[in-house]
Amino acid sequence: MHDPRARTGHEVDVAIIGIADGSRKPPLLGIGEARWNGTMGSAHIDRLRHIRDLITRTGRYDTERTHLFCFSDGGFNDKARTEADTSHDVRLIDLPTLYGQV
Repeated sequence: MHDPRARTGHEVDVAIIGIADGSRKPPLLGIGEARWNGTMGSAHIDRLRHIRDLITRTGRYDTERTHLFCFSDGGFNDKARTEADTSHDVRLIDLPTLYGQV
């Protein structure tokens, strides 16, 4: 995703796109970032929010209900956990959750 204001590009590791219903735009169900060997924090969530905002501005997808997913083998810091607990659109996925051990 190109960011014209910052003159840079952004990539996501996961994009979940639904099927368009009639004349509506296809829904962007989720975007996510995956990290191996590290703890994820609120900066990762902020980055995904920024990317979602950029996608919204393009008008290509319906981002009204887009969820933000963080996948990490190293877990999440307290700020990220608080963000997920207080935001309806943030999902933190660690290895036990990913492999159904929760």
